[in-house]
Formats: sequence, C-alpha cells, structure tokens
Amino acid sequence: MGRVQDRVAIVTGAARGIGAATARMLAREGASVVVADIKDAMGEDVQCSIGDNALYIHHDVTDETSWKGVIASTIERFGRLDILVNCAGLGWASNPEEETLERWRLLMSVNLEGVFLGTKPAIPAMKAKQPSGGSIINISSAYGIVASPDVGTYNASKGGVRLYTKSTALYCARAGLGIRANSVHPGFIWTPMVKDFLREQGNDLEAGRQALGSLHPVGHVGEPDDVPYGVLYLASDESKFMTGAELVIDGGYTAQ
Repeated sequence: MGRVQDRVAIVTGAARGIGAATARMLAREGASVVVADIKDAMGEDVQCSIGDNALYIHHDVTDETSWKGVIASTIERFGRLDILVNCAGLGWASNPEEETLERWRLLMSVNLEGVFLGTKPAIPAMKAKQPSGGSIINISSAYGIVASPDVGTYNASKGGVRLYTKSTALYCARAGLGIRANSVHPGFIWTPMVKDFLREQGNDLEAGRQALGSLHPVGHVGEPDDVPYGVLYLASDESKFMTGAELVIDGGYTAQ
C-alpha cells in the first residue's frame, strides 16, 4: 500500500471500465484522484466509491477549454498535479472503404487529440511543483502496435498515441523536467467498451468473450484491474528509469 502516497492524479474516461478501475487503484495506493468524464452519474458513483480524496469533474477531452478547467480545478482542490492518465477512448469496427470522414474525425478527436490536449497543460502544471516532475501515462492498445483489417481508424489513433508518447518523453527528458511519459497497450479487456463492440457486431456476449479470449495465447481476455496494475507501476517511483516506453498488457496477443 502507499505506492503513490500523497500524489495527485487526473484520470480521464474514469466513469467506467479501465478508467474507473485505474482511479480506484491509484486511490487505494494513496493518491488523490480527479475522476474526469462526460458520464456524470457513473463518474459521481466512482467518486463516491473512493471517498474524500476524489473529485469528479465533467470533462470533454476534445475541448481545450475543458482541459484548462480540469487542471485549474485539480490544483485548486489538491494543490498539485503528479500523474495524468489519458484513458478516455472510443472504438469501433471500420475498414478503409466504408469508414466515414465524420467518424474518423470523431475517434481521432477523442483517442489522439485528447491525449495532446491533456499533455499540453499537464506539463507546465507538473513543472510548477518543487521539485518539478510527474508521470504521464497514455492508454494506447495492442492495436497501437499491430494492425487489424477491421479497426483501421482505431489502429491509426492508437498508433499515434504510441509515437506521440515517445516524443513527449524525449522532450521532457531533454528539458530536464523530471516528467516521464509512457504508453500502456492492453489487449482485449472485459470492459463496457468491448461488450458494446460485441453487441454492435450482433454477437452473444459469452460466445464473443470466448472468441476474443482465443485470440490471446493465455486463452482468455483480461480483467479491468489488469491494466491499472501497470498504470500504478508507471505512476510510482518504481518506474523512475522508464520513459518513452511501451508497457504491453495483452495476454501475449502481440507476441504472435
């Protein structure tokens, strides 16, 4: 316990799934957590489940003004910012012949632009501390490393997150800011987003779970806490020599 004691974290997409599990885990390990999402009722439930060291903020990651407000509210309430977890994301099946520009832009605005818009104000907030420093953790995907013919837009967005994270890491390291940036690459995790994906394909959930599990050498999909354990490591001093790296949590999916 206490691996991120007295630190302050912002977690986007924290109303459900990996984001909610991450917010709860960081709080259990001693952090104060800003739960940021557009799903107010679920976000407030996550805040209540954590307790007094959590704050829910309605936040649209595609809106630069909203980001400024979240950072300002975080510092006003908790006095600092140490950890940013860019977890908000969208995903759906698509192929290059049938995908629309409107859908492409929507997914990019959340998955990729949201990471940029969060990173931009987080760096000066982390610089303002004494001593300067922090950890930026961007949730990419196994599909940010390998491709699939069925999720081209998602591939592009998550691959962009992977390389943008590396660029951010190099910038912060060479500037001597003490800020690290790493990406996390989950395989299929049994979350509401994956369940929604299966429903959209007309699949029975249990049959779909088994089918997705068979894609992973370990034989099953991941659980929501599998990813936050990796995030916790990247947020803590245990990973102090790690920046610009990819933490792959995918049951062997990308090893094939």
